[in-house]
Amino acid sequence: MKPSTARVLVVLVVIFSLAGALAGYVPDRCMDCMCRVLSPGCRMPSPPCELQGPGFEVCGPYQISKAYWTDARKMGEDLMDDWQSCAVSWTCSRRAVDGYLRRYAVKNRHGKEVLGHDPTCQDFARIHKGGPSGYRLDVTLQYWEMVDRCLQGDPQFFQLDMMHGEQRSLQWEL
Repeated sequence: MKPSTARVLVVLVVIFSLAGALAGYVPDRCMDCMCRVLSPGCRMPSPPCELQGPGFEVCGPYQISKAYWTDARKMGEDLMDDWQSCAVSWTCSRRAVDGYLRRYAVKNRHGKEVLGHDPTCQDFARIHKGGPSGYRLDVTLQYWEMVDRCLQGDPQFFQLDMMHGEQRSLQWEL
């Protein structure tokens, strides 16, 4: 093996190792489609926060509430000092979603069965939308069906990218 080939292999091994270590709990493809369904084109909403009921405000492209952010912080995530600031930060909001789902989308917790299987994108999406028990609530099925359509490549969820001539580079797990 040539020295340059060996160096390239070492660099690739390091890159893939780092990518695995930095990857979130929720696969990127699932995370992206959850965002695309909640915020067309997975864009920051304007205004970034909205009331969805009396005293229930959500912010950012993942529609994060204060209670959601508080639960996500219990997983030890660095989620800024203010839930609204975190929810409108791309990096922080993704960490919040990942932390929340690491907390609730689990096979078992404290020796008790929760999902009873390794979490799927369906579990992630339904828990994100409906809370800790969202994976079994009928009201989360419509959201999951839309996320699933996005996962299948339904152009409806990618139209804004095409309209604005954007090149979105998604590192989806296949």
